[in-house]
Amino acid sequence: MFEGGISFNIDSDKAVRYIALLGTPIFVGYNLLVYFGIAQSSNYAGGFVSLLISALWLLVGIYHFFAPIRSRIDMLVRLVLYHGLALATVLFITGFLEPFASSIALLFLASNIYFGRKALAISVGSVIVAATVDSIVRYPNDPSIVINNFLGASAIIVLGLAMVGIIIAQETRRQTLIQSQASERLQYERILTIINNLSDATFSTDDKGNILMYNAACLDLLDTNENLKGVNITSLFQLTDKDKVSVKLFDILRLATKTVRRDDLRHTYSDGEDIRLEMTYAPIKSVYSRRKKGQVQAGFILIVRDVTKQKSLEEERDEFISVVSHELRTPITIVEGTLSNLKFMMDMPKKPDDFLLKGSITTAHDQVLYLAKMVNDLSTLSRAERGVADVGEDIPVEELMHKLHNQYEKDARARHLHLDLDLGTRLGKIHVSRLYVEELLQNFITNAIKYTNEGSITISAKTKAGIIHFAVKDSGIGISRSDQQKIFAKFYRSEDYRIRETNGTGLGLYVSAKLAHKIGTQIAVSSRLNHGSTFSFDLPQVTT
Repeated sequence: MFEGGISFNIDSDKAVRYIALLGTPIFVGYNLLVYFGIAQSSNYAGGFVSLLISALWLLVGIYHFFAPIRSRIDMLVRLVLYHGLALATVLFITGFLEPFASSIALLFLASNIYFGRKALAISVGSVIVAATVDSIVRYPNDPSIVINNFLGASAIIVLGLAMVGIIIAQETRRQTLIQSQASERLQYERILTIINNLSDATFSTDDKGNILMYNAACLDLLDTNENLKGVNITSLFQLTDKDKVSVKLFDILRLATKTVRRDDLRHTYSDGEDIRLEMTYAPIKSVYSRRKKGQVQAGFILIVRDVTKQKSLEEERDEFISVVSHELRTPITIVEGTLSNLKFMMDMPKKPDDFLLKGSITTAHDQVLYLAKMVNDLSTLSRAERGVADVGEDIPVEELMHKLHNQYEKDARARHLHLDLDLGTRLGKIHVSRLYVEELLQNFITNAIKYTNEGSITISAKTKAGIIHFAVKDSGIGISRSDQQKIFAKFYRSEDYRIRETNGTGLGLYVSAKLAHKIGTQIAVSSRLNHGSTFSFDLPQVTT
């Protein structure tokens, strides 16, 4: 495709085409005026030459307007034809001093547009050569022709170069503007790429809070697919602070004089759901303003993150640490006090009787066992939370159940209880973490032994449609309906005096629920006060 010179573009090419089309009838019309004697010219070479030049003007002008430029050679031929016709018109019809001859200056402009400065120099040179040759040829008959041609050619050249200079200056400014716009667009695209690769919602606003730029994470945070550009940022967030007082986002933005981070705000969605937000925002200062004699406010950058889960975990951790500290304080205090009393009694001249000693030692021992049980529960919970021993293995169900029965039969017999084992046929295997499933069943069995004063405990495993149903059933004290909703909460212990009489941490069933979740099941509870309880869960059988 033909690209042209430094000033070439679609608009300039179109302008030259129209100038050529409109100029053709002007040149032809002037030739005809001279031909019919209406206009006078000392250079007129006769009617045949005038008509021939006029006909050529019409042919070349129409062809150039309607026929597209196919190549550089094609344009060069057209430009040479126009130069030839224009100079022929001046030499054989009008002369250089006629005002009409200044139209040749348009050829300078066309040469520069299509071929650049070298073509412009050649175009100017052709006028000088033509004026010089015309002066030499006509000088014997008209000595004044030298001055006339010099003045006429000079006027044409000055006018043409002035036009070209103006066009070049405009084109230079246009190119500079295009480059500046391209550079600005490139910077914008780079910034947009960086912002879109951020995982946090990022907004850029003007000084009135209207959004100029945002990333995809903003749409995810706000749960919308609408175009946010131009929307005022205050209208997008329904904010409240820690005291549940409504907050307008732009009000806190405009108060910022430096980068500010806060995490005490909540955003409420249209359906009523609310989330906790962490916001980092900063004002954008523009360059120095002469009018205001300093930096001016240009807008704000705002980064928003949903920290609901993070904050919930932090609050849960703090609460957990607080409760553990409280739960540990009591047995440690009892052990410390008991041992202090025991030491005091041993230091007395009269030794205490065995009954007092045995009671103190038993109390301290019971509290140490309580602490050991709590540490064990916390250790199990920690392993589950960290995913330790998450790897599953094929476990023969019958072997597992016999192992647990043999392990706890002695403990049940010590409390005068029957520990029964009820197994179905073709139990096969399960594929889970051995540590998790054993500790889950152990928690059920130890609780059943602890809270059953008489009767029996049954450990069962039955299969149906590829699902193995595990259950631990006891004839113990049972659990009230209200307590059944709370027993899986950490450190929860019922107010029932029969439970308060036993030594428990309140962590067992909380840990059990965590373990059940880890192995992909859920604990079911069936219980009535004074009629015993059944804790059960299901696991898929390994298919062979």
